[in-house]
Amino acid sequence: MEALRRGELARAAGVNVETIRYYERRGLIPEPERSRSGYRQYTPDTLARMRFIGQAKQMGFTLEEIRELLDLCVNRGSSCLVVKEKAERKITEIDGKIAYLKDMKQSLETIASQCSGKTAIADCSIVRALEG
Repeated sequence: MEALRRGELARAAGVNVETIRYYERRGLIPEPERSRSGYRQYTPDTLARMRFIGQAKQMGFTLEEIRELLDLCVNRGSSCLVVKEKAERKITEIDGKIAYLKDMKQSLETIASQCSGKTAIADCSIVRALEG
């Protein structure tokens, strides 16, 4: 694969051009070299990195955590155990969020079940519960 321009990289990675600019500013992807005519030329490695970032984001990793993972990938002497521990911490964090969302859902179901939907808004049990 030959070098990609920013728009081509964006399409191939499934992001918009501003995302690429943002990742460059944050240091998640390297500044590309430029062609003689001044166009940025992104390498296939940058596309692979963009896909890595996208997958990691879908799994709930923050951009800072992704930077740490990318740094580990560059340092081939790193142990896979470090990555596993990061993944396990993320799983624990996600479990906490799921529990929080379940509690939130239960609370909302409780106040919604107490509302007949037939009263004036001033007498709505949901509104009263939200007002504290």
